[in-house]
Amino acid sequence: MQSSNSLPQTTGSQSDDIFQRFEPLRAEHMPKNFSISLDSYRKGGTDRFLSSGPKGQRRHPMRGFEETYSDIIDYIVRITHRIWEEKNIGYIYDTYSHDCRVWDDVGLQYGRDKIVADTVHTNNAFPDIRLVADEVIWAGDEKIGFHTSHRTMILGTNTGFTRFGSPTGRAVRLFCIANCVSRQNEIYLEHVLYDTAGMLKQLGMDIAECAKEAASHSGGEPIARNFMASEPVRLSGQGKPKAAKIPDAVEDIREFVHSSFNAVWNRRDLSALERLYAPAVVMEGPTGRVYRGIGQIRSFALSMLAMFPNLAMQVEDIYWMGNPDEGYLVSVRWGAIGSHRGNGPYGPPTGRETYIWGITQWQIKEGKVQREWTMFNEFGILMQILG
Repeated sequence: MQSSNSLPQTTGSQSDDIFQRFEPLRAEHMPKNFSISLDSYRKGGTDRFLSSGPKGQRRHPMRGFEETYSDIIDYIVRITHRIWEEKNIGYIYDTYSHDCRVWDDVGLQYGRDKIVADTVHTNNAFPDIRLVADEVIWAGDEKIGFHTSHRTMILGTNTGFTRFGSPTGRAVRLFCIANCVSRQNEIYLEHVLYDTAGMLKQLGMDIAECAKEAASHSGGEPIARNFMASEPVRLSGQGKPKAAKIPDAVEDIREFVHSSFNAVWNRRDLSALERLYAPAVVMEGPTGRVYRGIGQIRSFALSMLAMFPNLAMQVEDIYWMGNPDEGYLVSVRWGAIGSHRGNGPYGPPTGRETYIWGITQWQIKEGKVQREWTMFNEFGILMQILG
């Protein structure tokens, strides 16, 4: 498998071409400890990290960023609060590039004007919306750009119109993960997954009917494929998946991630779950599902592989923070293709080829995954199958 680390190197110019601005991360770009982390950030108290007070003391170089931000976590948490909870939606003009690309569960949103419009729409639908930071995994620097994987808990009450219908008056609670790349105070690339199916379920709506309706108005293919992604390759002829032993996570995080995803999803070696996860692992997934223990995670994997028997998965981006003594926080963005040929939660087989993409966050200690948060485009999958 290949990751986005295989993307071409840039010249460092400020070209409008996103490929000229996106540089791959290397091991030296990964924080070696948690001195700059959400946990350390919270120790200063809520007032400290939500206030937009005077210039703070920089904890690492941030050329081009507003002086009020002390580090990249400070930047991510406070711009989110300012835009969503303080309702300064126009601050997007200062913190997103004019040509930013934002990939969500139904395709590409291009340009900051579209981001502003979508943010207004969501705030109108949920006027009391709150986005509470749950974790921020980061890597990079001021030259190559800062990569952040921001997990938030979204809380709000639906008292306004959504693209799915009239106000329901119901409260929602769901999490999302947004992976951003920023440089000089602007986010220019974002992959974000909201738990759209989970939201619809909490609003009392029929998820399948909403997916059909959304697909009918998509104006072409039900979902656009990610132009940044390298296409997963299925086996041809009489080939077989390469057997890769999962290494010790403490020694090589990148190899641990690639080998684990390949073993479970491409090799179908579900015995590898015993080597990957701690016995008491907890995994949170889309539509509010929670899996406790290796047995439940195995059942989830079997269900996906049964519905998409020719599934091929590829890791597209990895970064992490931490060390062998304190453990690691890891962000993995991945993509997969598979034909819907088996029975399962998504309804009777349709035979339609489906593009699946997701973001997984792992908490690793003592060489095994202790906690997992995985969000993928479940609503987008239904659009492709039912549209």
